[in-house]
Amino acid sequence: MVSRRTARLRAVFVTATRPLRVTVDRWRALPASAQDIALAVLLAVLAFVPFFADIGAQVNDAPRRETDAIAVALGLIQCLPLAVRRGQPALCLGVIAAGFAVHQALAYPLTFGSVGLYLAIYAVGAHQTRHRRGLATALTLSYLGFAVLLRAWGSPNEPMDFATFFIVLVVIWLAGTVVRRWRDEEAERRRLSAEIATAGERARIARELHDVVTHHVTAMVVQSDATQFLLDSRPDRARDGMAAISETGRQALTELRHLLGVLEATGDSAPATRTPALGRVTDLAEQARLSGQPVTVTEHGTPLRRAVDVELAAYRVVQEALTNAVKYATGNPTAVALHHHADRVEIEVTTSGAAVTATTVVPSGGRGLHGLGERVRMLDGDLVAGDLPDGGFRVHARIPGRGEG
Repeated sequence: MVSRRTARLRAVFVTATRPLRVTVDRWRALPASAQDIALAVLLAVLAFVPFFADIGAQVNDAPRRETDAIAVALGLIQCLPLAVRRGQPALCLGVIAAGFAVHQALAYPLTFGSVGLYLAIYAVGAHQTRHRRGLATALTLSYLGFAVLLRAWGSPNEPMDFATFFIVLVVIWLAGTVVRRWRDEEAERRRLSAEIATAGERARIARELHDVVTHHVTAMVVQSDATQFLLDSRPDRARDGMAAISETGRQALTELRHLLGVLEATGDSAPATRTPALGRVTDLAEQARLSGQPVTVTEHGTPLRRAVDVELAAYRVVQEALTNAVKYATGNPTAVALHHHADRVEIEVTTSGAAVTATTVVPSGGRGLHGLGERVRMLDGDLVAGDLPDGGFRVHARIPGRGEG
């Protein structure tokens, strides 16, 4: 347990640091250009604060001359171009480096504004995307020429001093390069993650559309084919067939509206009463019977309320199995068995007899059972489908999921 004293200290710390956190959040909320302008102005102001007078970059230890208007102007030149350090990093570095070189060559006093050189070097490493190698070569040659000129003009610095300063600049450039590469890799990871998420969502939508459309359209096609043969001989039965087609179409529209509603809600769950669940398996069986398919449903164990994704997956297994039975084994007896366990639900759909594929039935897209297998595996379950020795077909699925009572 946390002691009262620890809790009190934590509360004091949170209260004391709140202004800092608010300031940081507001800073991050600013556009990049505004941040760069603010940094340039801040550095320019600090360049004239006496406390920071002895901090900065210096490569020429020659005797200092007095500060004058030119020194002030050169100090500002080493600060203000930082306003475009991310938008035009090469231009920013070129202007600042030129100001720094003249400032050092004229041996003006050290200024905190010269820190702008370090920031400009870092900005090129972090934000320059084109002609990086050529820019690095030009800067290196320029620095070597500048060092030779300083020595010729009587600078007391040794070659090792110039080399050390150059190494510092290289390290700062490389630090910016590392950050740039990390930022690019992070952006690439986010892009790939978004693509994977989009592909997964497209696959999910395709599975849902397949399950809804294929099942109902298949039933409607079979029912309409059967009704055509009854129009002259059994008009009363034909009316029943037309009513069944109408009811099947309404069910298809209801499920499509539900699916579109979920998509418009960006994946949020819809009310449970509108989500197909195990309790509606009898509706699937009745619909198959209206299509001329003899279907029996048996349940073993006590039905339990389970997670929505588990119940929906189980419902889709039965739906796809009955759709295939209507398409490929019309008129053959089909048995649906639901086994309710405390930690899982098992579904078994068996169609007896040889398969008879009607040419008028909607052709298969080949994604039904495959999509079901993926859906079930995502829930750590398994699905097995295959022919029976007597020529029938069996679909068996086991979907883990504890009952909620």
